Order: sequence, then C-alpha cells, then structure tokens
Amino acid sequence: MEARTARRIPMAPLLDIRALNRATLDRQLLLRRSDLTAAQAVHHLVGLQAQTPHTWYTGLWSRLADYTPQDTSGLLRDGGLARMALMRSTIHLVTADDCLWLRPLVDPVIERSTTSAFKRAWGDVDLAAVAAMGRELPAEGPLTFSALGRGLAERWPDRDPAALAQAVRAYVPLVQVPPRGLWGTSGPVAHTSVENWLGRPVDPAAEAADLVLRYLAAFGPATVRDVQKWCGLTRLAEVLDGLRPRLMVFRDATGRELFDLPDAPRPAPDTPAPARFLYDFDNLLLSHVDRGRVVDANRVDYTAQDFFTGSPEQPSSVLIDGFVAATWRIRSTREGATLRIRPFRALTGAEEEDLVDEGTRLLAFTAPGAATREITIEAPVPG
Repeated sequence: MEARTARRIPMAPLLDIRALNRATLDRQLLLRRSDLTAAQAVHHLVGLQAQTPHTWYTGLWSRLADYTPQDTSGLLRDGGLARMALMRSTIHLVTADDCLWLRPLVDPVIERSTTSAFKRAWGDVDLAAVAAMGRELPAEGPLTFSALGRGLAERWPDRDPAALAQAVRAYVPLVQVPPRGLWGTSGPVAHTSVENWLGRPVDPAAEAADLVLRYLAAFGPATVRDVQKWCGLTRLAEVLDGLRPRLMVFRDATGRELFDLPDAPRPAPDTPAPARFLYDFDNLLLSHVDRGRVVDANRVDYTAQDFFTGSPEQPSSVLIDGFVAATWRIRSTREGATLRIRPFRALTGAEEEDLVDEGTRLLAFTAPGAATREITIEAPVPG
C-alpha cells in the first residue's frame, strides 16, 4: 500500500516590529508628508478621531505638505467633512460620503456602549419614540444636548433629560455642526441629524468587508483583533476569512496572523522615519490591540499620566525613528509660545536636531501670531 505524503503548509512570512512600524507609518502618511488634499487624506485615513475641537488639525499638518487649516475649515463648514460619533463611539472627522455608510455599520457599537451607561435611567421609555422626536427637534436648527434633553423632557418629564439626549445620540446619526471645530474659533456643541445637515440619508446596505479593507489600507498589516479594536465591532474573524483570497497573510513575532492588501506599501525596516508630532487622540496610537508597532513597551507607560500635570490625561506624543519617544505641550501666553518636550530617553544629537526643526515648524503652524517662539527639551522621564 502506497504511503501518503503529508501536505506541508508553508509558514506565513514574518514581519518584525520595525517592518510593521514602517508599513503602518507609510499608510498613516507619517514617513513623508503627502501631496493629498485634506479631503483625500481624511478619506484615506478613514477619518481622524476628533472629539477635541481643534487638536486634530495637527494630525493633518503632520501628514500633509503645505497644509492650510482654513481649507479644512471650509470643508467642515460647507458639508464636505463632518464630525460625528463613529468608531468606538467617539467623535471622528470623516468625509461626508464616508459618514453615510460608516455610521450604520458601527451603530451596534454606539448603541451597546450607550445602553450600558443609560439603560437604568431610560427604564421602560419607548426608545423608538425618543429617537423620532430627537430627529424632529433639531430640524428647526442645531441643538446642544442640554437643549435637546429639555425638549424631550417635555414629553417624558419623569426621565432624566441628559439620558434622553444620549438615547438620541445612540439611535440617530447626529452631526456636530460648525462653528464648533472650525480653525481659530469655536462654538457650542450643537447637533443635528446627518440627513438635516447633508440632505442625504445614511446607507444601510454597507458591508463589513468594505470597512475591513479600508482599515487595512490605512492601518495594516493587522490582526482580526486590531480591526475590532479600531471600529469596536466584534466577530470580524469570519469577515477576514471570507476576504482571504483577496489578501496577503503574514505573521508577527508571536505567530499571530497579520492580514494585508497585496498592493499596500511595506517599506524596508531601515527606511528613515523623521520626527513627527502626534496630537492627543491620534488614531495611530488607538487603532491596534498591540501598540508595540509604535510604542516601545520597555519604556514608561506614557498613557498612564500626563507628565506635565500628573493628571490621567491623554498626552500628545512625539515619534522619533518611528516610535513614541516623548510627549509634548505648547504653552501660549501674551509674551509668546513655548513648546515643551519630555523625552523618555536620552536623544542623540541628530535626533534632537530633527526634533527642533520639526518643532519649529509646529510652532509656526499652531502659533503663527506669537511674538516669540521657544522650544524646551526637558530632562528624560525616569523609567
């Protein structure tokens, strides 16, 4: 009887940490500034986390050549871009086209997190009726959550107005409208429905596979859990399994599968990575389960505290040679603006020079009218 020969399955190619780092930085437009327009970049990145009114502008400045924030403000004001609750139930800046198909896909995430926080306050209230009224009330003009809650409480006086407003946030796609978020100004945190703002309905026919492919183009190579971390959805393993014929599969140093688009850039691990200033909620740091591709786990846990205040705030970070190596903050007074940088390790002379050059450009962008601009590099954080 002829013996059967065991079939040998080839092992997926290995991507070490520096290969992952350079691939991710390239997708994130952080290896070199891109010539894309702001709208094209926001589309490519599948949005920027933008729950703060203005810090995300630095995210675009760090990625784009000759970036001017006024043009982005114009897109936000005129409906080319929108700020709304999306991935992980956080406010994101996205293109108008993208928000219409992304929101239905991540609705379960927003509904789940909001229900967990407010279910007891809602009680047995008819959430469908709350959502319907929540669509009607801002039709005459955008409303803050406080004003929306007061309007809803007229019908449900025995319920917490704030909890009712959060039900609308969960079940109605609300856009946070300008002047909130415009460069150089601000305004109340007022909302209206995406249909009111853009004059178009959301697209309920969008598929999770499209979401996964867009994620890989901006954040890959990545594991199943990475995709789920970014968007908040679960059970995406079967989606990626269905996409296998269209994808390349690698492995990391621990043997985990990394999925990627065949034609996506994967630069050599020794590709130079210039100093880059990230804003406080930059998606580069929030969109993978294992952030080791951009954060050295042997360094201080920089998310544990803000080293400038000692408070548990999300700091702004600096990439040096592609990895988080410092935090930064700009302090502005009548006399001028000072950029303070706290490194996690001693810097080489070349690294410090690169950091000062990039920091000088950052100050010119964030404080163009300052009478004086200074950069202070603090002593390395012990750890």
